[in-house]
Amino acid sequence: MALKALIGERIMEDVIRQVKTKSQWKILILDELSVRIISSCCKMKDIIDEGVTLVEDLKKNRQPMPAFEAMYFITPTKESIDRLVDDFLDTRRYKYAHIFFTDSCSDHLLKSISQSNVAKCIRTLKEVNIAFLPYESQVFTLDCQDSFDAIYNPLHASKKDKVLERVAEQLSTLCAVLGEYPSIRYRQEGDLSMLLAQLLQSKLDAFKADNPTMGDGPDKSRSQLIILDRGFDPVSVLLHELTYQAMVQDLLPIENDVYRYINQQQEDKPVKQVLLDEDDDLWVTMRHEHIAVVSQKVTSHLKNFAKEKRMDTEKTTMRDLSHMVQKMPQYQKELSKYSTHLRMAEDCMKQYTDRVDKLCKVEQDLAMGMDATGHHIKEPMKSVVHILLDQSVDPLDKIRIILLYIVLKNGIPEDNLKKLIHHAQVSEADEASIRNMAHLGVTVVNNEGRAGKRSGLKFERREHDAKYQLSRWTPMIKDVMETAIEDKLDQRLFPFLSGRGTGSSSTGVRSARYHWHKDKGPSDYKSGPRLIVFVIGGMSYSEMRAAYEVTNQFREKGEKWEVLIGSNSVAKPVRFLDDVSRLNRTVVFEAD
Repeated sequence: MALKALIGERIMEDVIRQVKTKSQWKILILDELSVRIISSCCKMKDIIDEGVTLVEDLKKNRQPMPAFEAMYFITPTKESIDRLVDDFLDTRRYKYAHIFFTDSCSDHLLKSISQSNVAKCIRTLKEVNIAFLPYESQVFTLDCQDSFDAIYNPLHASKKDKVLERVAEQLSTLCAVLGEYPSIRYRQEGDLSMLLAQLLQSKLDAFKADNPTMGDGPDKSRSQLIILDRGFDPVSVLLHELTYQAMVQDLLPIENDVYRYINQQQEDKPVKQVLLDEDDDLWVTMRHEHIAVVSQKVTSHLKNFAKEKRMDTEKTTMRDLSHMVQKMPQYQKELSKYSTHLRMAEDCMKQYTDRVDKLCKVEQDLAMGMDATGHHIKEPMKSVVHILLDQSVDPLDKIRIILLYIVLKNGIPEDNLKKLIHHAQVSEADEASIRNMAHLGVTVVNNEGRAGKRSGLKFERREHDAKYQLSRWTPMIKDVMETAIEDKLDQRLFPFLSGRGTGSSSTGVRSARYHWHKDKGPSDYKSGPRLIVFVIGGMSYSEMRAAYEVTNQFREKGEKWEVLIGSNSVAKPVRFLDDVSRLNRTVVFEAD
């Protein structure tokens, strides 16, 4: 079962359908994280069909409804619990409260609830253990973009441990809901991966103590969870990818996965908004295709649809599609979908022609360290300077080129870096995007006067066939996925966590306080072993694609492995560079 479908069903069963009221009508109250969780995997119609008459925002000022029972699906944070308590402070805003926490609630916050008026009104108190967003069928995020700064900013080092503790808590709920008790591995170089691995193991041991059957089942003992950090492969988040989803998210003004465009054929609704999600089967089919074939395949799908519906058309322009909708309005939804993808593919190709084409060869050569013929690049600086002196190239694209060059050389002398910055004419903030990559473990300045050797063992890359010369780079994470499943991943580079399965005595008391859900859950869904890869600091769309490719690759061989990938957030190149640029600044965090 796809991750989104699984989590959607769990929320319906463990939250929405858990509350039975005499009136059969109830109110659902959500906070910032839970509204995003529900929006990502539940349909509003299904929620309404279960008797929810109103969905409200916990943060907003709400109308008192003392005759109704309220379901709170909220994050166990001080802010959310303070607002919950306020709802019952003087007078009851609702008749009763059914409280469902996304994950484990701390003792001191539980105490604040027990000492407040809301305690008298509680009819349900449960930890649902879903504190992550199912972004796609094999992709999840923790929806904590701000954690990047707390983890990597040296000025906020005191926040790092607390943020990683929260990341471990959220990540443990993923394993719990999947019924997995995986062996944990981490990237040996650097301390971030190991620290998170230790924190996560403690959380999983607590879940295992509460539910001894967690991780049971055929092949489940082979499941692994590998923790990496963004510094392991900085290249994949810097390159201009030429697959459909990656191009759309990198080059078009997409916000919250919504594509907006001007629909000139529809005067009453000139601005059309389309959500790019897995409800769109054409998007699912096309998102990992190379842009060179997307328009052709969309057109092919359209012609097959037209033939099936006996539409007489050979043309597939936007105007033709508009006329088809007018003639056959019953197919407006389907035809609009084809129109959207034709337009979006055209927008991507325009960006490629106007902006990206001149960059791709240089980027690929720098990433691979060799040209399309397999020869090592002797003087990469020449092609780099050529791009930096081009006034038509966007400053952020120049930054991406400079960083790819720096990664190739494993750092460059300070004088050379200053020259590149001068040639590119970048701003102070852009310069920070380059220098601050050092906080991610990337060697930026190397004053030895030559390319220094990387310390420690080197991760050996696999050879991958490239169908397109401008898409030769394969994310390093794909090699990690393949070799881990084949049991060939070097344990010196990715050791298993020592003391695996020793358990933790720190959190076993929770089950004595109130019941942790032990009904039939995810372990009842038939599946083989899972490989879960978590990237600290953001994952790229090419890395997300790798999870699907590796899963399909092994299933074609008869293996049942499923690969899931997740991170704090999805790392779009522009947003990623902006986050990096701010790593030497002081940021004021919200009160805990």
